[in-house]
Amino acid sequence: MIRVRHLSHRFGDRTVLRDVSFHVRKGEIFGFIGPNGAGKTTTIRVMATLLEPTSGRVEIDDIDVAVDPQAVRRRIGYMADNPGVYDRVTVAEYLEFFAAAYRVPLGERTTTVNAVVDLTDLGSLRDRLVAELSKGMKQRLQLARTLLHDPKVLILDEPASDLDPRARIEMRDLLLELRRMGKTIFLSSHILSELSDMCTSVGILEKGRLVAAGPVDAIGRALDQGSGDARKRRARLRVLGSSLAVADVLGAKGVDVEILGDATAGLCGIAYDGDDAALAQLVKTLVESGVPLIGLEPERNELERIFLEVTRGEVQ
Repeated sequence: MIRVRHLSHRFGDRTVLRDVSFHVRKGEIFGFIGPNGAGKTTTIRVMATLLEPTSGRVEIDDIDVAVDPQAVRRRIGYMADNPGVYDRVTVAEYLEFFAAAYRVPLGERTTTVNAVVDLTDLGSLRDRLVAELSKGMKQRLQLARTLLHDPKVLILDEPASDLDPRARIEMRDLLLELRRMGKTIFLSSHILSELSDMCTSVGILEKGRLVAAGPVDAIGRALDQGSGDARKRRARLRVLGSSLAVADVLGAKGVDVEILGDATAGLCGIAYDGDDAALAQLVKTLVESGVPLIGLEPERNELERIFLEVTRGEVQ
């Protein structure tokens, strides 16, 4: 759905993108990660037809963004980082204006606006002035605007920027719903824990170069194999009753089990070999052995671990 091939871009004598290539498949949520100044927004602006690449190609739905930008714009919904809004109109007026700008047929505009208002849960606010909305509601309104022409691809630059925890959760759930509806979603973010919860693949950019791309598990396995690292993965478990039951069951499977605090609290840490499938098998073993497992979480977010290993904290 999105294919970036050997993309480079310069501003004057300064190169901000260097031979960037990646592929986003249909129906994916692709997280684009990198420190400030890495080139994320420049990449996004090229994809959104706002900049022409210095060299390389970007194709969306098999259309080159530099050859036929109008066709690309009909297929994408673009939401910039901290986009401006028209404050002195109501939510409904704002969306009706952009429905006209997107050339939604006059007879379909009311139905279209009502549909995106329902999807983004803005129904109770449709008659409120945009100036009166919270930051989270303005972000929802911007996302609603991008959906008016039913784009195949959503390109979102920091959609959860400056949102409070509740608004971030609501934004994440909305993006997951949009994926279930068949949208392909490309988004940049600095919030790695949230990306790991919803992204099917990621790309990590540093100093204008792509340092890793693909499914998180695949990148993690490649890093471990490339370094010859026999590092065990770690997770925390919580069970009803004594955590000694975990030690008895998993210890017999060669898993390192550490009781955390009083055993009666039911909390323990494990260190195991393998990937998520191996962890799933350990959970199955516990359940089949009658151990009442009520909680499981990785000791460190895998995406955070990958980001720290493949980047050096350098800026352009």
